[in-house]
Amino acid sequence: MPGPLFFRCFRRLLAAAALLLASAAAHADSRQYTAVAPDGVTLAIQESGDPAGPAVVFVHGLLGSRLSWDAQVSSPLLQRYRLITYDLRGHGQSGQPTAPLAYTDGRRWADDLAAVIAASGVRRPVLVGWSLGAAVTTNYLAAHGDADIAGAVYVGGVIELEASQIAPHPEVYRGMASSDLKTHLDAERAFLALCFATQPDTVTFERLLANAALASPGMQAAVPRMTIAAREGLGAMRKPLWLIYGARDALVRVEPSLERARRLNPRLQATVYAASGHAPFLEEAERFNRDLAGFIDAANGR
Repeated sequence: MPGPLFFRCFRRLLAAAALLLASAAAHADSRQYTAVAPDGVTLAIQESGDPAGPAVVFVHGLLGSRLSWDAQVSSPLLQRYRLITYDLRGHGQSGQPTAPLAYTDGRRWADDLAAVIAASGVRRPVLVGWSLGAAVTTNYLAAHGDADIAGAVYVGGVIELEASQIAPHPEVYRGMASSDLKTHLDAERAFLALCFATQPDTVTFERLLANAALASPGMQAAVPRMTIAAREGLGAMRKPLWLIYGARDALVRVEPSLERARRLNPRLQATVYAASGHAPFLEEAERFNRDLAGFIDAANGR
């Protein structure tokens, strides 16, 4: 007769199989569509999860795409929510305008997010912005207010594009803006590696590197000059607001960013993940997903 060790192993196998099936189902049930920004840029959108559940709109960071959120979209824990991801302008399968103003004008990124929300038809979503996606969320709040959202989560969030808040990597950013293809691609790889204190598995890293290669070079050259209406956006936010940083972040300076955010909005909550770098949602995905589920439920009065 099988012993206790056999049954423990069997239960673990069943649990692993259930996770794989839930992940496969999440991707199988996803749907893709587009929105058009006021300036004509087409935005690629994907959604999955429960269409009747509380909505979450994920806003990825520089050189990412909606695939950046795969650990959330494939999470069995989060399948009870309506999970919406999209590619920022100049990224992934979204449009890539050529004029620098299309990327330096923060209002355009804000209006993109508003167009995604309108196209999805969601009501009172929670916004989750990573890195540059947090700046996009801030600009959305400045332009459109917080009346139509339930709350916001900033992950490794860029509060302002100020030297005091951004870790200096001049060679990397200079290389990303280079017209020399090898220099450009090598700099993108270096930037991506800086996103993680603990590097992801090879398949995930290569997929994210392909994401980076899809990003518009013109966007990469212009986006450091993007306007961020921090006082009017983050500062005026009255809905639940939660900032998450990794203690080992190599791209954003955590303490100066938190200090500035708290000066703008003393009501915010903040958490620092000790083991993470710039991408806690991937580096500590299980913890992040549990924390995010708790925030979504609380923001929706559950």
